[in-house]
Amino acid sequence: MTDYRDGVVVYWRPLCPFCIRLRLRLKLARLPRTEVDIWRDPDAAAFVRLVADGNETVPTVTVAGNALVNPSMKEIREAVRRYAPQLLDSAR
Repeated sequence: MTDYRDGVVVYWRPLCPFCIRLRLRLKLARLPRTEVDIWRDPDAAAFVRLVADGNETVPTVTVAGNALVNPSMKEIREAVRRYAPQLLDSAR
């Protein structure tokens, strides 16, 4: 699995309405991120299970390596301010 420790990573899967909504909100906010489909990346799926009590709960987001399971945009913005404030220069 690729090392994404410095930025925002969204772990998602196709047809997940929560993932669709969050990915759209992140795009509209212009927050730089990497998106990983857990159905195409078994290591990513294993990571999500590790941080989500054995479940493949998506969306799961990491901000500078800090995991958030099914977070709100507010929680993501707070995590970015705390762990990766340099990303806010690109976002609105």
